[in-house]
Amino acid sequence: MPEQLISMEVVFFASLKQAAGLSRLEVSLPGGASVADLKMHLSQTVPGLESAMHHAVVSVNYEYAEDSVILPDGAEVAIFPPVSGGAVPTLCLITDAPLDANAIISQITQPTTGAVCSFTGLVRGVTRRGEPHDTQYLEYEAYQPMAEAKMRQVADEIRARWPTVEGIALVQRVGRLYPGTPSTMIACTAPHRDTGVFEAAHYGIDRLKEIVPVWKKEIGSQGEVWVEGDYHPKTGE
Repeated sequence: MPEQLISMEVVFFASLKQAAGLSRLEVSLPGGASVADLKMHLSQTVPGLESAMHHAVVSVNYEYAEDSVILPDGAEVAIFPPVSGGAVPTLCLITDAPLDANAIISQITQPTTGAVCSFTGLVRGVTRRGEPHDTQYLEYEAYQPMAEAKMRQVADEIRARWPTVEGIALVQRVGRLYPGTPSTMIACTAPHRDTGVFEAAHYGIDRLKEIVPVWKKEIGSQGEVWVEGDYHPKTGE
């Protein structure tokens, strides 16, 4: 009976991409192969990786994976060097101060930064949820210690999915905010625009809306209402 093979796409980043001389590679291995088997295969078949794989970090389908992890068929496997401590600035903040986009971006910009992608949410003056109605102001409330911890989790998730992202900022303003006022900002920096920085920022705002405990009360001519979402985070999320 022929040996069953599994296939995966391997993507390389940073110094491992430079050593391999390529950014992507299709690999087939016997079923049941582990991360350790893949690392050995790459060190034997890709010139330049012979001495580089011993310190490589591996993620499988966007999750960090140790050598013992069994590889699933069709996986996306990322190979990259350890993230340098302190070299990747992160800003996770709940604040009642006005948001200064330039100041926020400056805190996550490095000499290697060549691209910044940011999203800024504004308070709407007219809301089209249900019947269109005016908004006089919003009152934002946050469970600050948990909110900032979950922001850091979102930043970690972004880096696991897009290892080439350098700086990350997730900032949410609380208190009374009037129409046209920036209420939230997500920004990601990277050396180049084609390294996932757009997708990372998009993921950041979507994930913030899911798991970061921030609420808003909408006050208008029709009264006031707490705006609540439908997503219920799972245990440990």
